[in-house]
Amino acid sequence: MFDFVFSQYKNYETLDVILEIIAVVLGIISVVFAKKNNILVYPSGLISTLIFVYLLYKWSLIGDMLINIYYSSMSAYGWYLWSKKKGNTEEYPISRTTKQEKTKAFFIFLLTILFVILVYHWFNKCNHWTAYIDTFTTGIFFVAMWLMAKRKIENWLLWIIGDFISIPLYGYKGLIFTSLQFFIFTIIAFYAYKEWKTYLPRTTINK
Repeated sequence: MFDFVFSQYKNYETLDVILEIIAVVLGIISVVFAKKNNILVYPSGLISTLIFVYLLYKWSLIGDMLINIYYSSMSAYGWYLWSKKKGNTEEYPISRTTKQEKTKAFFIFLLTILFVILVYHWFNKCNHWTAYIDTFTTGIFFVAMWLMAKRKIENWLLWIIGDFISIPLYGYKGLIFTSLQFFIFTIIAFYAYKEWKTYLPRTTINK
Protein backbone atom coordinates (compact mmCIF):
# COMPACT_ATOMS: atom_id res chain seq x y z
CA MET A 1 0.00 0.00 0.00
CA PHE A 2 2.83 2.38 0.92
CA ASP A 3 4.63 1.65 -2.34
CA PHE A 4 1.43 2.14 -4.34
CA VAL A 5 0.72 5.54 -2.78
CA PHE A 6 4.19 6.99 -3.08
CA SER A 7 5.13 5.42 -6.41
CA GLN A 8 2.67 7.89 -7.93
CA TYR A 9 5.08 10.67 -6.96
CA LYS A 10 8.34 9.17 -8.22
CA ASN A 11 8.56 11.70 -11.07
CA TYR A 12 7.51 14.72 -8.99
CA GLU A 13 9.84 17.19 -7.37
CA THR A 14 9.98 17.02 -3.57
CA LEU A 15 8.90 20.65 -3.26
CA ASP A 16 5.77 19.97 -5.33
CA VAL A 17 4.80 17.03 -3.11
CA ILE A 18 5.26 19.20 -0.01
CA LEU A 19 3.18 21.97 -1.60
CA GLU A 20 0.40 19.51 -2.42
CA ILE A 21 0.33 18.29 1.18
CA ILE A 22 0.20 21.89 2.48
CA ALA A 23 -2.62 22.72 0.04
CA VAL A 24 -4.53 19.59 1.10
CA VAL A 25 -4.19 20.39 4.81
CA LEU A 26 -5.29 24.00 4.28
CA GLY A 27 -8.18 22.79 2.13
CA ILE A 28 -9.39 20.49 4.90
CA ILE A 29 -9.02 23.27 7.47
CA SER A 30 -11.00 25.56 5.17
CA VAL A 31 -13.89 23.09 4.89
CA VAL A 32 -13.95 22.63 8.67
CA PHE A 33 -14.25 26.41 9.04
CA ALA A 34 -17.06 26.37 6.46
CA LYS A 35 -18.85 23.65 8.44
CA LYS A 36 -18.65 25.89 11.51
CA ASN A 37 -19.96 28.87 9.51
CA ASN A 38 -16.66 30.66 10.21
CA ILE A 39 -15.37 33.33 7.80
CA LEU A 40 -11.85 31.89 8.11
CA VAL A 41 -13.00 29.39 5.48
CA TYR A 42 -11.97 31.95 2.88
CA PRO A 43 -8.39 33.00 3.75
CA SER A 44 -7.37 29.39 4.42
CA GLY A 45 -9.12 28.19 1.28
CA LEU A 46 -7.64 30.97 -0.83
CA ILE A 47 -4.07 29.95 0.02
CA SER A 48 -4.90 26.31 -0.70
CA THR A 49 -6.42 27.01 -4.12
CA LEU A 50 -3.59 29.32 -5.18
CA ILE A 51 -1.09 26.56 -4.43
CA PHE A 52 -3.17 24.15 -6.50
CA VAL A 53 -3.33 26.64 -9.39
CA TYR A 54 0.48 26.60 -9.50
CA LEU A 55 0.78 22.81 -9.20
CA LEU A 56 -1.95 21.96 -11.68
CA TYR A 57 -0.57 24.36 -14.25
CA LYS A 58 2.84 22.75 -13.82
CA TRP A 59 1.31 19.28 -14.22
CA SER A 60 -0.74 20.37 -17.28
CA LEU A 61 -4.08 19.57 -15.63
CA ILE A 62 -5.80 22.53 -17.26
CA GLY A 63 -9.38 21.74 -16.25
CA ASP A 64 -8.45 21.29 -12.61
CA MET A 65 -6.39 24.47 -12.73
CA LEU A 66 -9.41 26.42 -14.03
CA ILE A 67 -11.50 25.11 -11.15
CA ASN A 68 -8.99 26.42 -8.65
CA ILE A 69 -8.68 29.81 -10.37
CA TYR A 70 -12.44 30.08 -10.00
CA TYR A 71 -12.21 28.93 -6.36
CA SER A 72 -9.66 31.66 -5.70
CA SER A 73 -11.86 34.37 -7.16
CA MET A 74 -14.97 33.04 -5.39
CA SER A 75 -13.05 32.88 -2.11
CA ALA A 76 -12.42 36.61 -2.40
CA TYR A 77 -16.08 37.16 -3.33
CA GLY A 78 -17.37 34.97 -0.51
CA TRP A 79 -15.01 36.61 1.97
CA TYR A 80 -16.54 39.95 1.02
CA LEU A 81 -20.16 38.73 1.30
CA TRP A 82 -19.64 36.92 4.60
CA SER A 83 -18.04 40.01 6.12
CA LYS A 84 -21.00 42.26 5.24
CA LYS A 85 -23.30 43.15 8.13
CA LYS A 86 -26.37 45.26 8.78
CA GLY A 87 -25.65 46.52 12.27
CA ASN A 88 -24.73 43.39 14.22
CA THR A 89 -26.60 41.06 11.88
CA GLU A 90 -25.03 39.15 8.98
CA GLU A 91 -26.32 40.42 5.66
CA TYR A 92 -26.06 36.93 4.19
CA PRO A 93 -27.17 34.41 6.86
CA ILE A 94 -27.54 30.69 6.16
CA SER A 95 -30.69 30.09 4.12
CA ARG A 96 -32.24 27.87 1.47
CA THR A 97 -31.87 28.51 -2.24
CA THR A 98 -34.76 30.41 -3.84
CA LYS A 99 -36.36 29.41 -7.16
CA GLN A 100 -34.63 32.32 -8.87
CA GLU A 101 -31.25 31.24 -7.48
CA LYS A 102 -31.87 27.66 -8.60
CA THR A 103 -32.45 28.95 -12.12
CA LYS A 104 -29.21 30.95 -11.97
CA ALA A 105 -27.39 27.89 -10.60
CA PHE A 106 -28.65 25.79 -13.51
CA PHE A 107 -27.34 28.30 -16.06
CA ILE A 108 -24.02 28.58 -14.21
CA PHE A 109 -23.75 24.79 -14.48
CA LEU A 110 -24.48 24.78 -18.22
CA LEU A 111 -22.20 27.73 -19.01
CA THR A 112 -19.40 26.18 -16.96
CA ILE A 113 -19.62 22.91 -18.87
CA LEU A 114 -19.63 24.76 -22.20
CA PHE A 115 -16.63 26.85 -21.14
CA VAL A 116 -14.62 23.84 -19.95
CA ILE A 117 -15.38 21.92 -23.16
CA LEU A 118 -14.12 24.87 -25.23
CA VAL A 119 -10.97 25.15 -23.10
CA TYR A 120 -10.31 21.41 -23.33
CA HIS A 121 -10.65 21.51 -27.11
CA TRP A 122 -8.38 24.54 -27.29
CA PHE A 123 -5.66 22.74 -25.35
CA ASN A 124 -6.44 19.40 -27.03
CA LYS A 125 -7.31 17.79 -23.68
CA CYS A 126 -10.50 16.01 -24.77
CA ASN A 127 -8.55 12.86 -25.60
CA HIS A 128 -9.29 10.90 -22.43
CA TRP A 129 -12.43 9.77 -20.57
CA THR A 130 -11.36 11.69 -17.43
CA ALA A 131 -11.88 14.97 -19.32
CA TYR A 132 -15.62 14.33 -19.50
CA ILE A 133 -15.87 13.60 -15.79
CA ASP A 134 -13.76 16.70 -15.10
CA THR A 135 -16.23 18.74 -17.12
CA PHE A 136 -19.19 17.44 -15.10
CA THR A 137 -17.55 17.89 -11.68
CA THR A 138 -16.33 21.36 -12.64
CA GLY A 139 -19.93 22.38 -13.32
CA ILE A 140 -20.99 21.00 -9.93
CA PHE A 141 -18.15 22.68 -8.07
CA PHE A 142 -18.67 26.05 -9.73
CA VAL A 143 -22.30 26.10 -8.62
CA ALA A 144 -21.41 24.81 -5.14
CA MET A 145 -18.85 27.55 -4.62
CA TRP A 146 -21.31 30.22 -5.77
CA LEU A 147 -23.98 28.92 -3.39
CA MET A 148 -21.48 28.78 -0.52
CA ALA A 149 -20.54 32.42 -1.07
CA LYS A 150 -24.23 33.21 -0.61
CA ARG A 151 -24.47 30.89 2.42
CA LYS A 152 -27.05 28.61 0.78
CA ILE A 153 -27.35 25.26 2.54
CA GLU A 154 -27.73 23.32 -0.72
CA ASN A 155 -24.07 23.99 -1.50
CA TRP A 156 -23.18 21.04 0.73
CA LEU A 157 -25.30 18.60 -1.28
CA LEU A 158 -23.38 19.56 -4.42
CA TRP A 159 -20.05 19.26 -2.60
CA ILE A 160 -20.98 15.74 -1.47
CA ILE A 161 -21.72 14.67 -5.07
CA GLY A 162 -18.66 16.34 -6.59
CA ASP A 163 -16.26 15.25 -3.83
CA PHE A 164 -17.46 11.64 -3.98
CA ILE A 165 -16.84 11.49 -7.74
CA SER A 166 -13.42 13.13 -7.32
CA ILE A 167 -12.07 10.51 -4.88
CA PRO A 168 -11.38 7.80 -7.50
CA LEU A 169 -10.80 10.39 -10.25
CA TYR A 170 -7.80 12.00 -8.55
CA GLY A 171 -6.51 8.62 -7.41
CA TYR A 172 -6.49 7.56 -11.04
CA LYS A 173 -4.61 10.74 -11.97
CA GLY A 174 -1.92 9.83 -9.45
CA LEU A 175 -2.70 12.60 -6.95
CA ILE A 176 -3.20 10.32 -3.95
CA PHE A 177 -3.07 13.04 -1.29
CA THR A 178 -5.63 15.07 -3.20
CA SER A 179 -7.84 11.98 -3.52
CA LEU A 180 -7.61 11.51 0.24
CA GLN A 181 -8.55 15.17 0.65
CA PHE A 182 -11.77 14.64 -1.32
CA PHE A 183 -12.59 11.58 0.81
CA ILE A 184 -12.30 13.73 3.93
CA PHE A 185 -14.24 16.53 2.18
CA THR A 186 -17.13 14.14 1.51
CA ILE A 187 -17.41 13.20 5.17
CA ILE A 188 -17.16 16.80 6.37
CA ALA A 189 -19.72 17.97 3.80
CA PHE A 190 -22.22 15.38 5.04
CA TYR A 191 -21.96 16.59 8.63
CA ALA A 192 -21.76 20.24 7.54
CA TYR A 193 -25.15 19.93 5.84
CA LYS A 194 -26.65 18.57 9.05
CA GLU A 195 -25.01 21.31 11.11
CA TRP A 196 -26.08 24.14 8.79
CA LYS A 197 -29.69 22.94 9.08
CA THR A 198 -29.57 23.90 12.74
CA TYR A 199 -28.87 27.51 11.71
CA LEU A 200 -31.98 27.74 9.55
CA PRO A 201 -35.10 29.46 10.88
CA ARG A 202 -37.39 26.83 12.45
CA THR A 203 -40.06 27.48 9.84
CA THR A 204 -37.74 26.30 7.03
CA ILE A 205 -35.94 23.35 8.64
CA ASN A 206 -38.58 20.75 7.70
CA LYS A 207 -39.20 22.07 4.20
